[in-house]
Parts: sequence; structure tokens; C-alpha cells
Amino acid sequence: MNMQQQRIETVGKLGSTYGIRGWLRIYSSTEQAESIFDYQPWFLKIKGQWQPTELENWRHHNHELIVKLKGVDDREAAQTLANVEIGVDLSVFPQLEEGDYYWHDLIGCAVVNLEGYAMGTVTEMMETGSNDVLVVKANVKDAFGKQERLIPFLYEQVVKRVDPATKTITVDWDAGF
Repeated sequence: MNMQQQRIETVGKLGSTYGIRGWLRIYSSTEQAESIFDYQPWFLKIKGQWQPTELENWRHHNHELIVKLKGVDDREAAQTLANVEIGVDLSVFPQLEEGDYYWHDLIGCAVVNLEGYAMGTVTEMMETGSNDVLVVKANVKDAFGKQERLIPFLYEQVVKRVDPATKTITVDWDAGF
């Protein structure tokens, strides 16, 4: 398979080592933390290159997730992977309905309102009971003195358009909020 064909998206990262048998803590940026395990194979970003890796095992441990990668059998080997990004090939994600987006598609997008005001960049997504919320870090010289804006991800109502090609989200939202 030609590596150029792959579009690898970061879905989390490895954390610190756990125990002496090569387990590592893991931070998932998927909406449900465990769904990171549904997307296989994983790739690890080692020296700026995505390298395929095999997951041997994973489990919950004190509100954390820990993983055991194939061939990583002791703490020293695991330590070399601490804080390495985990990616998956986008082709493994199921196609979504119109108006549904994966969080990783939204993070990093520029947010612009209907008046054309640049609201900032999506740094993370928050789940509230009723809907997801875009956490938008304002630009340095924000005219409204904002550092961040919380904009409900309500498709059609607030979010008018998501353009993955230009990484832009257009919202019907007052820049003063």
C-alpha cells in the first residue's frame, strides 16, 4: 500500500509508562475514549513519520486507559514511546450523515461568523448534556477582547457550514459573545 494514499489523523497520544511490563497510559481524543480501540491499525508518530503498530491489549485502570503494544515488553521500550501521537488512517472511519462530523475534523478549524468576523480556532470539543460545544480560542488581537468563545455545535441553527477542505466552520453567532 502506498503511504501517500493514507490520510492519517491523530486520535490520541501515549502517556507515561505503567508498571514494568511495557504498558503505557493513553489519552484519547475520540468522543468516547474507548472508541479509539475500534479504529485499527494504529500508527505512531516516531521522528515525524507515522509507523504502523499493533495493539496487544488494553484495559481500564483507575479512570485511565492503559495499553500494551506488541513488541513493547519492558519499561525501557515503553519509555521511548511516552507522549508519542497515535494516529489512524481516515479510511477506517465510517462515513457520517450530513451534518455529523468527527471531533478530529472540527479541531483546528477556523471559525468565522456570517458577518465574516474571524472568531478564532477550535481547540477542543466539550460534551454538555444537550449538545456538543466548540471551544474556540480567540485570535490574539480580538476586537471584543475575548480569549475564548464557547459556541454550541447545533447544525443549521448555529453552525451553517463546515468546510473540511479549507478547515473553516461558518457560524451564525454574535462575535460579542
